[in-house]
Amino acid sequence: MLSAAAVEPIPLSTDPDGVIRVAGTRVTLDTVVDAFMTGASPEEIAQDFPALHLDDLYAVITYYLRHRGEVDTYLRERQTRAEAIRRTVEAHPSQTGLRDRLLARLAS
Repeated sequence: MLSAAAVEPIPLSTDPDGVIRVAGTRVTLDTVVDAFMTGASPEEIAQDFPALHLDDLYAVITYYLRHRGEVDTYLRERQTRAEAIRRTVEAHPSQTGLRDRLLARLAS
């Protein structure tokens, strides 16, 4: 008999760096939410990321829709950290001219 009260775990896990990923994959929650918010259906996301199972995608998207405020806060914090890291990397003097050196190496 089917129990309507069956509880399914949310297929999300947090790695040691605090990054939330779809459990058992390297695909981040950020990636799934971004794809969904730009109009991709769960089926389209599953096609783009073969490591993801369709049922897990539906569960993750449902979680996002039910906890939008919390997830949006998490995503903003991740964006802020990413911007800080980018500024640090760009300010590092050894990065000056790196693009030009790589392009020159590629051209030779």
